[in-house]
Amino acid sequence: MKSPAHRTRDIERQAGYLRPEHCAPPPLRMGSDTMWFIRDGCGIVCGVITWFLVLYAEFVVVFVVLLPAKSVIYSLFNGVIFNGLAFLALASHAKAMCTDPGAVPKGNATKEFIESLQLKPGQVVYKCPKCCSIKPDRAHHCSICKRCIKKMDHHCPWVNNCVGENNQKYFVLFTMYISLISFHSLILVAFHFVLCFEEDWTKCSNFSPPATVILLILLCFEALLFLIFTAVMFGTQVHSICSDETGIEQLKKEERRWAKRSKWMNLKVVFGHPFSIAWLNPFATPDHGKADLYQYIV
Repeated sequence: MKSPAHRTRDIERQAGYLRPEHCAPPPLRMGSDTMWFIRDGCGIVCGVITWFLVLYAEFVVVFVVLLPAKSVIYSLFNGVIFNGLAFLALASHAKAMCTDPGAVPKGNATKEFIESLQLKPGQVVYKCPKCCSIKPDRAHHCSICKRCIKKMDHHCPWVNNCVGENNQKYFVLFTMYISLISFHSLILVAFHFVLCFEEDWTKCSNFSPPATVILLILLCFEALLFLIFTAVMFGTQVHSICSDETGIEQLKKEERRWAKRSKWMNLKVVFGHPFSIAWLNPFATPDHGKADLYQYIV
């Protein structure tokens, strides 16, 4: 018995299914410098909350923990590390949110485009009935972005965007840097609690003792929650990249139709060729090198 996925594919194999005459010509493509942004209320709220929580952690670490410290070297050293990681985390978040994740041109299932593919007998193309696009291999439709996304892993409301082939690097960096600053802030708060217990609370903070305790406890709760969440997400993303299987493909248990590569090559496909410090830089666009291009024809 065929699975629902196979039955759907059989329907898509029928020539009449494409119905190119029902598709309007695709809209004119905007310039490469045009910013990608999804107008989703929930995603925008989640993105604002993310920035607010990072800035709250910045405030507590700088004004409650580091500035009152007696050692200037201790404050400078930890301040540079924490603020640097926080900046990279927010930069990675912005890049993941405002980078086209790999959207397939909308409405390209036109007669002219299908003829340009020069199909041979037995070759198949798949059409998305929702956005009227010819889908490349490994592309899936996102109901929030309202587009088919190449190599779509999932839609993340925290970055208000899909995680796909063009922005997965930035999403992985975002989860990594958030987990690092969460771990760092937990260590700083633990040391500060020890310092305040050993000395007078009025001397270890510029705020009143009750306010200091509340601010530190809230930061501990936030840091612990985000450390667990982002560390798990970082691990699942690295595993997904190394196995070259997206979250949707794992969930749907899709049949593997693409060439198998080594784990190291899969990492270079996402983060760029060759290996360099640019892998950790959210401002560096990854060079996919000799990565295989996704085909419309299968």
